[in-house]
Amino acid sequence: MAAQPASPARATRRKSSASTCTPDRVLPYFLGCPSWSEPAWRDSLYPDNARSADFLPLYARLFNAVEGNTTFYARPSAQTVARWAKLMPAGFRFCAKLPRDISHTTDLREQLAAAQDFLNLLAPLGERCSPLWLQLPASFGPARLGELQYFVAELGGSLAVEVRHPAFFAKGEEERALNRLLRDLQVERICLDSRALFSCQSSDPAVLHAQSKKPRLPPRPAAFTAHPQLRFIGHPELAANDVFMAPWLDKVASWIEQGLKPYVFLHTPDNLRAPHLALRFHQLLSERLPGLPALAFPASVAEVEQLGLLY
Repeated sequence: MAAQPASPARATRRKSSASTCTPDRVLPYFLGCPSWSEPAWRDSLYPDNARSADFLPLYARLFNAVEGNTTFYARPSAQTVARWAKLMPAGFRFCAKLPRDISHTTDLREQLAAAQDFLNLLAPLGERCSPLWLQLPASFGPARLGELQYFVAELGGSLAVEVRHPAFFAKGEEERALNRLLRDLQVERICLDSRALFSCQSSDPAVLHAQSKKPRLPPRPAAFTAHPQLRFIGHPELAANDVFMAPWLDKVASWIEQGLKPYVFLHTPDNLRAPHLALRFHQLLSERLPGLPALAFPASVAEVEQLGLLY
């Protein structure tokens, strides 16, 4: 279990420029987006002259965590993992998803060897690859809980699980059985909140695509470990998210005050404004926890030149 973070009231205030902001040292929670490789973030999160090779170190100057969505679709090469290991700060967290051929095909017990191979591939990242995410399909229901228990117990390590079967959201014995299982195994239940996304009435293709792909399930806040997990799928208009984020701001603030260190990931339909929504979440959280350090987009393009000297 990670050491409890210092009280936000005692956190050291730092300048908001990318060159001085090191959130892994000062934030009492993990904050991030679905990925770091978004060319459209140039001229906001990234300078407009940034190369794709610059994205990860620039991202990690502001955010201290990222979802590993790419690993769900394809395994990275060993060379890519070695590069990530070189660029990710020690306090950074990469929540790699187990590949879909492990989580979405046959019995999980038949996938233990493949899962272990995946862990071995990511081993150069050490504690930065934590927790590993297991996203289960909507077809994975209560009858398969024994399968999940065996898989988790045999795989070991830090793990968080996202379920999508309706029975696990019905507040009945099946959901209670899932929660008991995860709590007893010290595995976190990932909470996905898509209410803001589905509140949007729009003909925008990005919104319609997101609404067709994301599950529409009630949120289930959980804190079975020291690291509660929240995935917030937002409305394309940033201010429209405030009413949906308000309960989460209270919840995250409460978790931090209890000594927990939650993970919070912010999405927008096409994720072009995901960093903006993440900074908005942090700004609003700072109103509840005034000691939090300020975060802001970098003010100049000098970072790219500095990175060229470092990497």
